[in-house]
Parts: sequence; structure tokens; C-alpha cells
Amino acid sequence: MAGPSHYTLSLPEFDTPVKVLIVVAPFYRDIADHLLSGARATLDAVGATYETIEVPGALEVPTALGQAFRMAHFDGFVALGCVIRGETTHYETVCNDSSRAITLLGLQGAAIGNGILTVENHAQAAVRADPADQDKGGGAAAAALHLIALARRWGGTRRSVGFRADSDDTILLAEGGDRA
Repeated sequence: MAGPSHYTLSLPEFDTPVKVLIVVAPFYRDIADHLLSGARATLDAVGATYETIEVPGALEVPTALGQAFRMAHFDGFVALGCVIRGETTHYETVCNDSSRAITLLGLQGAAIGNGILTVENHAQAAVRADPADQDKGGGAAAAALHLIALARRWGGTRRSVGFRADSDDTILLAEGGDRA
């Protein structure tokens, strides 16, 4: 009996080039290398340019992403790494905190594909990271590309929340409200 099938969206097409930052935590170098291979192949398939930086671990990935989101000019980001369960609760902390931080950056507008594996053992990680098998690095890059395509589609006027000062320091409602 065959298992469930998974549907994969076709990669988006871009009129103007896409620039992506890949942030990888190479704690398990062999896994990281497979994730990187898959991510780079997916980005190459759409003609994207990319830079790759390494950080010490999965907890540092969101910090590097946040810095780049605020200070650099990338269309999107790919987060890569691997957390393997150990004997302590540190696993839960790393998994939950890195994932939550990446999600919060995404909610702020960063187009991030999260390819940080959270697994029980090295064998599970190897299957998920292998570009010829589950290709989670390629999947993370594809997710980032889809979010970039959405951002470009909706790239018109941005709406802010709250209040802002007009040039003459008059308070305006951010949603186009009347002067206060």
C-alpha cells in the first residue's frame, strides 16, 4: 500500500532577478552540505543569485536573518540547519525558539523558507536533507521563492499600524484616517 502523496507547487517565475541569503548552521556538516546543495539547486533553477553565511547553531540563524532583513538588501532568505534530539530538554528549547523567531520575522514581512530540520536521530536527518530523497533544503528555498513572489505581487502601497507623524508633526492615523 502506497503512503500519502505530497503535492509540490511549481516554482514561481520572476521578471526581475531574485537575491536570496542562505543562513546555515553547519553543526552537522554532512547534513548542512546536503541541505545547501538542495537549496542552491532550487535557487539556480529560477536564476536567483544568493549568498551563503554560516552561524554557530540553529539559535543563531534567526538573529542573522533578522540582521540581514533590517540591514541588507535581499528579496528573501533560506534558513538551514539540523537539531537532533539529545538527552536533555535543550532540544525543545532550540527547536521551539528558532522556529518561533523565524516565524515572527516572517510575520514582519521577511520571505523566509525554514529548512531547519528537527529530528530524533542522524539517519532521519540524512533522509530529509538528501537532495535525491526528501530535499528539505530545496523545499525551504522553494518556500522562500513563493513568498518572494507573493511579496512582489502585493508590493504596492504598504500599510502600517498605529499612528505616524506628518511632516509638520501632525499626528495621522496610519490607515489613512483623519488628522488628529
